[in-house]
Amino acid sequence: MKLFHLSDLHIGARLFGRDLLADQSYVFDQIIAYAAQEQPDAIVIAGDLYDKAIPSAEAVETFDRLISGLTQAAPQAEIMIISGNHDSAPRLNVFRSVLQPHKIHMIGLPPQTPDETIEQVTLRDAYGEVHFYLLPFVKPSMVKAIVGTEENGNNLSYDDTLHRLIERAAIDPAARNVLVSHQFYLPVGASADSIERMDSEIVTVGNIDSVRGDVLERFDYAALGHIHKPMRVGDDRFRYCGTPLACSVSEAGQQKGVVQVELGEKGSVATSVLPLTPLHEVRILRGTLSEVLAQACADYVTVILTDRVDLDVIDMQDRLRTAFPNLLEIRRETLRRAAYQAQSVDAAALDPFALCSSFLSDLDADEQALLRDVINTVQEVQA
Repeated sequence: MKLFHLSDLHIGARLFGRDLLADQSYVFDQIIAYAAQEQPDAIVIAGDLYDKAIPSAEAVETFDRLISGLTQAAPQAEIMIISGNHDSAPRLNVFRSVLQPHKIHMIGLPPQTPDETIEQVTLRDAYGEVHFYLLPFVKPSMVKAIVGTEENGNNLSYDDTLHRLIERAAIDPAARNVLVSHQFYLPVGASADSIERMDSEIVTVGNIDSVRGDVLERFDYAALGHIHKPMRVGDDRFRYCGTPLACSVSEAGQQKGVVQVELGEKGSVATSVLPLTPLHEVRILRGTLSEVLAQACADYVTVILTDRVDLDVIDMQDRLRTAFPNLLEIRRETLRRAAYQAQSVDAAALDPFALCSSFLSDLDADEQALLRDVINTVQEVQA
């Protein structure tokens, strides 16, 4: 059985205020072409269809064209979609029963009552049945009527919630099982702080939404969404496919793609990546003004200038915007760094202004005034 794994479409997202709908449509056309070429048996989209809970009409039309294109390109494929943390779960859930007879399973809400379980879709191939478990983004408060609470009545942690929710699904270990989920799963033994997160992701304080990846081991494959960089959760069978299009500068240089999964008999799983080419690359160019201008292009570009001399700001901006019509931002590398070389300073004998000045060289009058203002503000807050 062959399946496509997609996630985090974020239709309607903007990059430094730039509308990405044309870029997203360009990539979606490639996905549709791959579907026509490979004829997958299933196409799963693991959450975050839209960038906002209430998407624009244009974003909804773009999603409609994608799904229409996929159904025409691979008419035999079952399309399975779950909501992510950026989506409105009730809105995605509204046509759930209407779409199922048409091989489209759009699941917005997780189980809501004790008699409900994780939505299951079963397909069959030459080796027998494959069970797909479709689990939208879950917060502990959403399912406490099912998984319970702590002894003091507080919600369970994300980790305990997901473990209990999946355990109650009574998954047959002898069968082939696929999980489609939108959560922050950690490789066994890894800490949340060790996982590189992209600027376009929503990160919770203290990473309280992290879930131990051992819960995935009862599945033959886990099609995961939420992390925007392609990543394995400790095993090639448990994967984040990442966004199909860079949604932030932190994703510059990443190769995006569709993860293609081939399930053979029980225990046989092969994965490959079908590469996606963006309409505009997201790039970071670093160098002097003349070096950067020599790389003129139509890509989405962040420029980091390393010139050690003052530049005419207006002229610099005009020249860069002419060379890069899709310029995102201009940064200047710090011209002056704190002098951290070994110094003999009697800190106790200096007031805060003098102490700071001893680590900074060649402050002009305006900079000295700014430093004094900052120090005074801090002292007022502490008083």
